[in-house]
Amino acid sequence: MNIYVGNIAHEATEEDLNQTFSAYGAVSKTSIIKDKFTGNSRGFGFVEMTNDEDAKKAIAELNGKEVKGRPLTVNEARPREEGGSSGSRGGFGGGSRGGFGGGDRGGRR
Repeated sequence: MNIYVGNIAHEATEEDLNQTFSAYGAVSKTSIIKDKFTGNSRGFGFVEMTNDEDAKKAIAELNGKEVKGRPLTVNEARPREEGGSSGSRGGFGGGSRGGFGGGDRGGRR
């Protein structure tokens, strides 16, 4: 089962996540998502556990638990949606007001 872990302290490492979740069962993979420009943690990541029952117990017991001074948000990861972002606001000829650039221009006309 793939588990989403949010509100991770920026100094936390993947090894920290592995140790935290290993107390509940076998962990096959951990990853902390990093900013592609700075390389800094974005404050969330994923843990993959091999046994679903162990994963459910980890979710129940670790959600809200403080790790490195921050309460974790832990739940089952949702599958990634296909097709990128939704709710696009424009582009050439699109958006709520049409025209080049689309979208609202902050009240200026």
